[in-house]
Amino acid sequence: VLTGPVSAVAAGQYLIGLVNQVLPILHISYVFPRDYSSMVIALSVIIYFWRKNVRGIEESSEKALRIIQVTAVMAFILIVWSLVTLAVRGVHFPPFHITYSKHALGWLEHVDWVKTIGFVGIMIAFGHSVLAMSGEETLAQVYREIESPKMPNLKKAAVVITIFSFIFTAGLTMLAFMIIPDEIRVTTYEGNLLSGLSMYVAGPYTLRLIMQFLVVFIGFLILSGAVNTSMVGANGVLNRVAEDGILTDWFRIPHKRYGTSSRIIDMVAILQIVTVLACRGNIYALGEAYAFGVIWSFTFNGMAMLALRFKDRNPREFKVPLNFRV
Repeated sequence: VLTGPVSAVAAGQYLIGLVNQVLPILHISYVFPRDYSSMVIALSVIIYFWRKNVRGIEESSEKALRIIQVTAVMAFILIVWSLVTLAVRGVHFPPFHITYSKHALGWLEHVDWVKTIGFVGIMIAFGHSVLAMSGEETLAQVYREIESPKMPNLKKAAVVITIFSFIFTAGLTMLAFMIIPDEIRVTTYEGNLLSGLSMYVAGPYTLRLIMQFLVVFIGFLILSGAVNTSMVGANGVLNRVAEDGILTDWFRIPHKRYGTSSRIIDMVAILQIVTVLACRGNIYALGEAYAFGVIWSFTFNGMAMLALRFKDRNPREFKVPLNFRV
């Protein structure tokens, strides 16, 4: 319910950001309002994938792999291009003093002493990075399809995700801070740093514009695909819940024409549409709701694991390093 809208609105912001940049080149003075335009695009993406899922979409891990491969190539080109830019222009480090935005501090916004202690700032940053860990929960959803031996393969997948995220997300974000001028980054590219980075690397304007189109197009593809993944995942989970008798069998009645569990898909799509309309395209409101959901999800997972350890006395298949016995 939250992953789909977050991805859809983010995809809309990528697209609207590009459109608003292209319009002045075409001598059109109109500027699309970012949030409301993103909301319209998000609703269109959700409705499109709702229809696809009702008709029975073919799950293709091969297509997803192709998108990731293209993304990796794009990231590699952008990293090399950025490093060349730094070599030509010189290295400009971001400021080493910590500054907080309103959205970074959240409920600590009015606690002044927090802003004077650097360690607290680092802890807040780690708090934000917990959101990135939510992607690891996808592994729990697909564990049935993972090739045996499951545990070594899960560990390999986690390592690959970590390396990819560290190089792609953290590396390119750092390069964006070093290359894009501060005042332009904050006002224009806050929601799509990679799009801004592609425009401020060294090189001919036409080449940079082509790169920006590629970045936005790939970003839109990934984020739109995540909307579909959220529907497929929710459909699978709720079908299992209905099989266990927690939801009534009414939800599992197949579509008369397509044979899909359309009632579950309809319910998920309606909740996603309501979520997008309620936030009115504000990605921060969605992010806060998503953060709340992720933290509670981890909390309940932890409580469930604790309960299972008391109930199941068998030796555990895997232990996190530095696992202390009590």
